[in-house]
Amino acid sequence: MRWFPRAVSSFRRGGDEVLPSPNIWYYQKAYEVENRAQDVDGEIWRVLAGCRDWSGEDVLDIGCGDGFHLPRFAATARSVVGIEPHEPLVRDARNRVGELSNVEVRQGRAQRLPLPDAVFDVVHARTAYFFGPGCEPGLREAERVLRPGGTLMIVDLDVTSEPYGRWMRLDLPRYDPPGVEKFFARQGFDCRKVPTRWLFEDAAAMEAVLKIEFSAPVAAKAVAEVRRLNKVSSAAGEKRVTLPVGYRVHTRTKPTGLVVPGHSVSSADASAGAASSASPRMP
Repeated sequence: MRWFPRAVSSFRRGGDEVLPSPNIWYYQKAYEVENRAQDVDGEIWRVLAGCRDWSGEDVLDIGCGDGFHLPRFAATARSVVGIEPHEPLVRDARNRVGELSNVEVRQGRAQRLPLPDAVFDVVHARTAYFFGPGCEPGLREAERVLRPGGTLMIVDLDVTSEPYGRWMRLDLPRYDPPGVEKFFARQGFDCRKVPTRWLFEDAAAMEAVLKIEFSAPVAAKAVAEVRRLNKVSSAAGEKRVTLPVGYRVHTRTKPTGLVVPGHSVSSADASAGAASSASPRMP
């Protein structure tokens, strides 16, 4: 995940604009390679499932991109809705899940979800929008669309981890990892750090991904370091390449029968939403 420096400052101002993703918006093929390489041992999915079993439940994925994670949720969920602001990615996500009857993709943004109140049991976002201070509008919207007892699950990169986090800090010297963790703690989230392993088919795939995630100078350092870690020479491009990458999983459960500060739904409305069995995919 790579961020524009102005993206971080915009979130801190509470900006409502949609900022372009510097990876998947412009390098979708390379990002598909990245998605397939990430967390090959399923550690993030194991932690998420341990926090909340979404079997038979209604799931929202905010910032779903081209829909890579939607089929995984759809395998056991009652319904899945993906929200993505970038129209070309919305189109590709719909193509990806076209044969899945319990999945729908809508164009929209985290700050203004085009969805009714209290209709989801799980809201998930992975390395999208929720990067720390400034994402409060999206947090309020996620809380609004959750049913009482529902769970918000945010997955982001652990910028304190080695070596990936160190490379991120080189590109984002003003980013404050402890400050971000304190922000989510103040918002009532539990945090679990999750070490994972990325696995690339060869060094060329690894290089293609790191070049879309970091500035050119940092990417060059990262590629060289990964080659050393994997003992890959320039002539051994066919060898599989691994990379340790740390994540943080932030989770928060919406109280049952209570209205949290800043929540826009009345207790009566929230209780009605909890009692409803209507799927959010229904008109």
